Amino acid sequence: MDAVTNPGTPPDPPPPTAAPHRRRSTAGRTISTVLLVAVTAVLVLFVVFNTQSVRVSLVFGVVDLPLVVALVAAAVLGGLIIALLSVRARRRER
Repeated sequence: MDAVTNPGTPPDPPPPTAAPHRRRSTAGRTISTVLLVAVTAVLVLFVVFNTQSVRVSLVFGVVDLPLVVALVAAAVLGGLIIALLSVRARRRER
């Protein structure tokens, strides 16, 4: 008999799902940690090998900067432009 015809029967408990989720979380953390260490190592090597000074011509003048500073500034400005264009495109979709 089922729970509808026999109200005294307790419902079946849901199957346990905590153990597989915990394993994936631990594996995900391990992968994240390994990637973080690898990216950090690459960035440190990038800074160490790009210490020479370069002349950057800006609209308002000329500046001498370490190459790594010029490259990081260009990357940040590029990321900001992409983010602003993305926000603008999302607003147009509404």
